Amino acid sequence: MPNLRSLVRRRKAIRNIRKITKTMELIATARFKKAFDRAVEAEAYTKKIAELAADLTQSAGEVSHPLLTVRANVKKVLVLVLTANRGLCGGYNGGILREAAGKLKALKAAGTATDVEVSGKRGANYFKFQQVPIATAYTHLEDKPKFEEVDVLAQKYIDLYTSGAVDQVVVVYQKFHTISRQNPVAETLLPLSSVVAVSTKKAEVVAEAATAVEYEFFPNAAGILESLVPAAFKARLFKCFLDAAVSEQIARRVAMKAATENAGDLIKGVTRLYNRTRQANITKEISELIAGSEALK
Repeated sequence: MPNLRSLVRRRKAIRNIRKITKTMELIATARFKKAFDRAVEAEAYTKKIAELAADLTQSAGEVSHPLLTVRANVKKVLVLVLTANRGLCGGYNGGILREAAGKLKALKAAGTATDVEVSGKRGANYFKFQQVPIATAYTHLEDKPKFEEVDVLAQKYIDLYTSGAVDQVVVVYQKFHTISRQNPVAETLLPLSSVVAVSTKKAEVVAEAATAVEYEFFPNAAGILESLVPAAFKARLFKCFLDAAVSEQIARRVAMKAATENAGDLIKGVTRLYNRTRQANITKEISELIAGSEALK
């Protein structure tokens, strides 16, 4: 028979845990709202600048940009993995790391050299445990990434790609579609033509119905593309970080909500066991008193 004091202590401990998980759920809900607003605001800008880059690239004729050039022989790929600095967010980190491991395995099977960069302590710890060399680990990018911070990374990747140090830049992260749907993906951001092609396909229906637009470049097409294409890449990379931030908060909110509900069920179970044990002890004591009184007669 369980001890009543131990049941009381256990119920108190579970109640304290439930308070913590409920608080974390409320915090995740508040942070999710802010991250969601930022992601939605950036979506329209990112999509429009990609469509504009696609239109200008088609209208510029033979003029192109190094970031749009697809290299036939891919010798080295830089893989950036976006994870969280903290846990308690369900399968968020696990799904991203499985996607990254699959991508690295495929590149290794193809004989392609890779450089792995990680954002988030969880990803850095995972690759360290798996003995996968990490070129750079970023732990300063929290769930509220700033464009200035991402701009530094984007410029670094632009320099690496234009210099020929890497032939592709792949980002593995949790892509945000809707509040109820997010999934880990491995997207190729450089060459930027892969992103521009998606925007072009989405705009094909509208473009067929609309009158063709002729662009006049001033001072020249090369100068405009020199500014527009890097801006499109930086916006796309920043959108990846925003998607990762809002997906992390959704995952943490769901995990903490489930933990709070489970704690409530445990409290009910412990309370039920406590009442049964207490009732059994009372019944036992009454039986002993009756037996004692009968023995005195």
